[in-house]
Amino acid sequence: MSQASSKKLKLMVVDDEPDNLDLLYRTFRRDFRVFKAESAVSALEVLDKEGEMAVIISDQRMPVMNGTEFLGKTVERFPETIRILLTGYTDVEDLVDAINSGKVFKYITKPWNPENLKAVVQQASETYKVLKQRTNELRRALRREEALNLVMAAIREEALDYEKMLQTIVRTIGQNFGASRSILHPIESAPAMPESFSYKAEDVIEEIGDSFPDATVAIEKVLETHQTQTTEGDIKERSWMELAIPLTVQQQPLAVLYLARLTRSGNWTDSDIKLLESVAEQAALALSQAKLYQRTQQQAQKMRAELEVARQIQHNLLRQSWGEVEGAKVQASCYPAREVGGDFFEVYVHPQGDVWLAVGDVSGKGVPAALFMASAISILRRELSQEISPEPDVVMRNLNQTMNEDLFGTNCFITMVIARYTPTTYKLVYANAGHIYPMVWNHQASPEEEPDYLKVRGVPVGILPVWKAKAGEMVLEQGDILLVTSDGITEATVVKDINSGGPPSPDSSSFLNQEGLWHLILQDTQSFDLTALLERFREYTNQIQEDDQTMLSLEVL
Repeated sequence: MSQASSKKLKLMVVDDEPDNLDLLYRTFRRDFRVFKAESAVSALEVLDKEGEMAVIISDQRMPVMNGTEFLGKTVERFPETIRILLTGYTDVEDLVDAINSGKVFKYITKPWNPENLKAVVQQASETYKVLKQRTNELRRALRREEALNLVMAAIREEALDYEKMLQTIVRTIGQNFGASRSILHPIESAPAMPESFSYKAEDVIEEIGDSFPDATVAIEKVLETHQTQTTEGDIKERSWMELAIPLTVQQQPLAVLYLARLTRSGNWTDSDIKLLESVAEQAALALSQAKLYQRTQQQAQKMRAELEVARQIQHNLLRQSWGEVEGAKVQASCYPAREVGGDFFEVYVHPQGDVWLAVGDVSGKGVPAALFMASAISILRRELSQEISPEPDVVMRNLNQTMNEDLFGTNCFITMVIARYTPTTYKLVYANAGHIYPMVWNHQASPEEEPDYLKVRGVPVGILPVWKAKAGEMVLEQGDILLVTSDGITEATVVKDINSGGPPSPDSSSFLNQEGLWHLILQDTQSFDLTALLERFREYTNQIQEDDQTMLSLEVL
């Protein structure tokens, strides 16, 4: 193999159609080391032999094992590999499953545009390089951290408290190197922090009191030269050796370490001074970390305060009240996993009388998801406030058109359900963009009955340039309840068996799922109450919230 070839990234193409396989091979063989496989099984064998690939391009529709299943088997072994799925516009369910599972970087529709495919693969390869670089840097940093911890175990007993770290350094070095006196003078001192930290040997204090040499000259000399300074002489009728060492990190001075010793105890040798310089270098690294940690804590405290304000703003974005809804009862709740999140809901009563409900879930968590959430609510309210009450699928299509470029450019998407209920006709019309199926049941139904799952669904918002899916509809009756949740509810970890109340059985799913949610609903024999359902939900699921959790219900009175 030539040297140029060995430097190429490895790319695997998997397709059961030989013509497609050859076309993909010819497209990328100049820029990549391309490996071909005619099935998922043979592709796994190639991976066993050749190891990690930078990029895997897999067809979805294959015998024995489809593309989603195959790519899922590669995630644990090769987490940094970038995966691309080949599919068709008709593979909506497969596409939703693949994207929601988080295994696919991008998908390409058949027939593909060669230039677009090359651009996607190029982006995938660059992403892979960045991931590998960051992973390697992290591993090197961890190794350095481990070595630093071993060397500085004694000095770092105060962990990352900057001020206590300074005192620990000056005391530990002074004691271990037999100094009569040691001073650590930081270049920059924080407010309310001493200008210097010192240590004095107790036996020397008993002998000479406070008659120590003045360290000012030696410290100023180090600040001027950035070099270790040594001095010997008689001071106050006693012979002393003075040593001043700079503590620097990347040529930036952090502090000056000063040591003084009565010469009757012996002078520091050249090897002692080199060891002190080595320890000072390690101490400087620890000190730098402590100082950085202190700044990080200050910034984190400031960020927490800002996030609390952001949390309140996001909370206020969600409607806190919607007045009386004629002939219906609407209940809603939304709890982000962090200070802010990507879940949201909307309740809007149109002047024409229609009741609009929406639940959305932006991919990811935290601030990025919250920004898209705020944008989605703003656009949704604009669409719903038209003079004539619009169609749900049209609203979804307009939302996708407005947000597609921003979502696609940041590899984000939004799963969402938009529903319109008309009280005069009891008609419910809805559009679903890759979201969990809404549930409908009658409160008077027997426990043996199952709820209706509204299964008309399209792809998430932000995936395709044009959102295409049919709207679903049904006629509700008195006592019917519509419930829409986010995946933070159905994918919550179960910690107690819903039927027995004991530990969950090994054979049961670790997630609540919609089946488990239905069992929780059946435990309520009174009128449907969302607050009571949430209490039961928290009783049976993990107390540590893993994802944003949103529920929205409409009951026909």
